[in-house]
Amino acid sequence: MTTKLKSYFAALGIVAASYTANAQAPMKFIDPANMDLTVKPGDDFYQYASGTWIKNNPVPAKETRWGSFNALRDFNINAVKGLVEDAAADKSAPAGSVKRRVGDFYAAAMDSVTIEKLGYTPIKADLEKIKQIRDLQGILDHAAYLRTTGLASPMFSFYVGQDRKNVNKYMPQLGQGGTSLPDRDYYLKDDSRSVKIREAYDKYMTTLFTLTGNSPAEAKKKAATVMAIEKQLAEAQMARVEMRDPHKTYNKFTVADFSKTTPQLNWATMLPKFKVNGQDTILVSSPKFFVSLDGMLKTVPVADWKTYLEWNVLKSAASNLSSPFVNASFAFTQAQTGQKIQTPRWQRMSQLTDGTVGELLGQLYVAQYFKPDAKVRMTELIANLRKAFEIRINNLEWMSDVTKGKALEKLNAFVPKIGYPDKWKDYEGLTITRTTYLQNLRNAGAWGYNEMVTQLGKPVDRTRFGMTPPTVNAYYSPTMNEIVFPAGILQFPFFDPNADDAVNYGGIGAVIGHEMSHGFDDSGSQYDKDGNLRNWWTPEDKVKFEAKTKALGEQFDAYTVLDTVHVIGKLTMGENIGDLGGLNAAYTAFKLTKQGQTEDKIDGFTPDQRFFLSWAQVWRGNVLDETAAQLIKTDPHSPGPFRTIGAPVNMDAWYKAFDVKPGDKLYKKPEDRIRMW
Repeated sequence: MTTKLKSYFAALGIVAASYTANAQAPMKFIDPANMDLTVKPGDDFYQYASGTWIKNNPVPAKETRWGSFNALRDFNINAVKGLVEDAAADKSAPAGSVKRRVGDFYAAAMDSVTIEKLGYTPIKADLEKIKQIRDLQGILDHAAYLRTTGLASPMFSFYVGQDRKNVNKYMPQLGQGGTSLPDRDYYLKDDSRSVKIREAYDKYMTTLFTLTGNSPAEAKKKAATVMAIEKQLAEAQMARVEMRDPHKTYNKFTVADFSKTTPQLNWATMLPKFKVNGQDTILVSSPKFFVSLDGMLKTVPVADWKTYLEWNVLKSAASNLSSPFVNASFAFTQAQTGQKIQTPRWQRMSQLTDGTVGELLGQLYVAQYFKPDAKVRMTELIANLRKAFEIRINNLEWMSDVTKGKALEKLNAFVPKIGYPDKWKDYEGLTITRTTYLQNLRNAGAWGYNEMVTQLGKPVDRTRFGMTPPTVNAYYSPTMNEIVFPAGILQFPFFDPNADDAVNYGGIGAVIGHEMSHGFDDSGSQYDKDGNLRNWWTPEDKVKFEAKTKALGEQFDAYTVLDTVHVIGKLTMGENIGDLGGLNAAYTAFKLTKQGQTEDKIDGFTPDQRFFLSWAQVWRGNVLDETAAQLIKTDPHSPGPFRTIGAPVNMDAWYKAFDVKPGDKLYKKPEDRIRMW
C-alpha cells in the first residue's frame, strides 16, 4: 500500500485520561520502581530505564505485545466500550443522529446470535456470481465490481490521492497488490518462519474453502491455485525498501500510453468501471508490476482467476461471519503473531466501530474525554518545538545557508492539526441498521470508495484528518506538509498537564519533533514547503545528508532482534531519522524552559535524566517472538529497545546526564555520533 502518512506508531488503539497511582499518593511520572538500577545506563539504557516494569508486565494472552501505554489502552477501550454500549442501549436517540448510528452499528456487530444463524449466507450470492463468470473480461469486470462495492480489492491497489508533483490536484493512482500475506518475502523465502507461515496460510485457505461447500480435495486444490497466483504477484512486487523512494514510485502516464504496456488491461474502459470518468492521466507506483500482471492474465486460466476472486471474497468476509470462519481466521493470526487467545468480541467490535465510522464515534469520544486545555497546551508545545527546530537548523555546521533557507521555509509552512477535525465527516448516504452486520460493513466500504472517487475534479480538502480522534498515533503528511495529533495521543505517557516539563518534552515533545523531522527524513526531505515532490537541496548538501543517513542505517542494521534477525536500517530509516531529529529538537526546546535550566532533582533524578527516562518509558514493552519476526519485515518502525537507545547514543546530553564513559557498551566516540537535524 502506498501511504502518505508517516506514522509515529503502529496504531495501537485508544489511551486513557491520565490517572494517579492511588487515591492517596500523586503519580510518579518517572518511577524508580519501574527501573533496574543494578544496570549501568551506559551499558543497557533500555533495561536500566524499564527493566523491572518489563519483567513484571508479560504479554497478556489476548495481545501480541504489551507496552507501557497498552495498559492505558485497555483502560480506555473500556471507556470507548461505555460510549458504544450506551449508544446501542439508547432507544430514544433520533434516527440519523450520531448516537443512533454508532449504536446501531455496534449493536449489529454484537448480535452474535444472528451472525451464527446466518453462517456464510451473507456471501453465498457473491460466490455464486463468481461461478457464473465465463471469460477474462468477466474476471476483470468482476474485480472492478468487488472493489467499488467494498467487497474486496483483488490483483492491485487503486486509490485517489494528491498528485505528488502538483499537490493541488487529485489523481487516480495504481499500485501493486493482490497478495494476502504481510510481505512478499513470505512467498519467496524458504527460511523456517516463512515456510511455517505459508503452511498455516494453506491450511487457512483450505479450511475456508471447505466451510463454503467444497470437498476437502477440491478445497486443497483451490488453496494451491490461490497460492500459485499470489506467489507470481509477489514476485512482481517491488520490495518495501524500494517503495520508500518517492521518485521511483512516481510514474505518470496518459491512460492511452499505459494501456499500451498492458494489452489485456485497457484502462480507458477499465477506469469507468472503477467509477472514474473523464481522466486522461494516471499515476502508477510500480509499472513493472502491471506488465507482469498483464502477462498473468494471458497465462493463468480463467478458472484459476475465478478461484482467486472467490478467495478474495472469503478472506475479506471471514472474520465477520460465524464462529467457524472467525476461528479459522484467528488460527491463521496465531501462526503469524503467536497471540494466545482471541481478543474479546466487544473489544474487536469497539475498534471496528472506530475503524468504520470513526468520525461519528469520535464526536462522542471528544465530547466526553478530550479536554480543551490539552489543545491549548499542545499549541504552545508545537510553537516551542518549531522554535527549537529553527534554532537547530540555523546552527547546522554541515548545511549551506542556501539549503538552510529552504528548510526554514518548509518548517514555517508546517500546518499543525490537534485533536479532531474542525468539520466532521457526516457519512451522508451511508445506511446502517441494527440487523445486518456484514451489510453495514459493505455499505461502509462502498460509501468510502464513492467518497474517495468523487474527490476527483474537486479542490484538495485540507481539513481532513487521516486518523480518527481516539487513535493513539500521530503523523506527518508530506503532500499536505502537516503534522497531525489525534486526541487519543494527548495523554500520559506522552502528555500530562500535571507532569513537569522534562516528562512532557521527553514524551509528547519528542512526538511533535518526530513528526516535524519526517518533513526532513530521507523521503520527506524530497518534498518542498508546498508539499510538492521537488528538490530544494544543493547537490553538496544532499551528498552530506545521504552520508549521515547511511551511517544511521548502519547503526540500526547492527541491532539484533531475534537469533540472526536484524533491524533493517533502510526500511526503518524514516522513523529513525524522525526519532533522532525529534528527540534533539525536543531537548533543545526543553532547555528553553525554566526547569530545563536548573539541576533540581525530582524523585532522585535531574531534569535531563527525567527527559531521557520519559523518552525511554514510552518504548518499554514486551513482544512475542512471532510478532517481532513479522514486524521486522513489515513495520517501518524499529523495535522499542532500539528506539529507546537509537537517538540518545548520538546525543552528547545523554552521555553527560548519565555519566556514560568510554568502555560502556553503548558508548560512541563524539566524532562517531550522528548529528543530523
